Amino acid sequence: MSLDRIESNFDREVERLGVRIKDMDQLKVRDDVFDEVTLLALYKLVHKGWITAIGGSISTGKEANVFFGERGDQDIAIKIYRIRTANFNAMSEYILGDRRFAGIRRTKKDLIFTWTRKEYSNLKRAVDAGLSVPVPLVWDRNILLMGFLGEDERPFPHLRTVELENPGGVYCEVLAFMRGLYQLAGLVHADLSEFNILYGDRLYVIDMGQSVTPDHPRATFFLKRDIANINRYFREFCTVMDEKEIFTRITDGTSEGFDPLGKE
Repeated sequence: MSLDRIESNFDREVERLGVRIKDMDQLKVRDDVFDEVTLLALYKLVHKGWITAIGGSISTGKEANVFFGERGDQDIAIKIYRIRTANFNAMSEYILGDRRFAGIRRTKKDLIFTWTRKEYSNLKRAVDAGLSVPVPLVWDRNILLMGFLGEDERPFPHLRTVELENPGGVYCEVLAFMRGLYQLAGLVHADLSEFNILYGDRLYVIDMGQSVTPDHPRATFFLKRDIANINRYFREFCTVMDEKEIFTRITDGTSEGFDPLGKE
């Protein structure tokens, strides 16, 4: 079946199921996003009632697009990993050493499907640990549905765009999140920076598809890189802690609290 026919069938079925399209102009940006596999997955999620309204684009990242959506009265985020243009080599570094996903086939499509499932799994572990991340709802193929982080259909701003009243306090919040993620959820974010932290009513960490367990062969490297990234950003706004001390507090499970001035 041709992509045009699938798109046409999808549009008719969405209309039949009563799904509102809230921003057709943005949704029609289908070049490398709404391919055949994606449309079939989206149709399945619509048919099962996971999506009752589809809105415009929230963000466009290196590997995925995120759209606003609704499920009844609940605002949701629809994250779609691009099969055609996603960086296969970059993804494989984080998956192939993860024992949770051993034995997957190394085709591009299978890797992206696994990446989607991996982000769902990582978010669930973080939520179960009581950490501030998007709440994962369901995944299918290359589509992940999550709770929406924002107000009035507008996402919370990225940390890098917010003028913080207490940057030292927020810095400690980020370090505490990293420690909680490691100690309680058994994960290292592996790509943490000011670009994937949102700040609204509180701090939220997003984009966890690449997150790995501490037994991953490169977990230590990823954690040290996360620490360096956070210190690099906050050094301009507040006193930062020694990176080795941060690493020890995150991983040893004995120290509690973070204070860049050394006051517990």
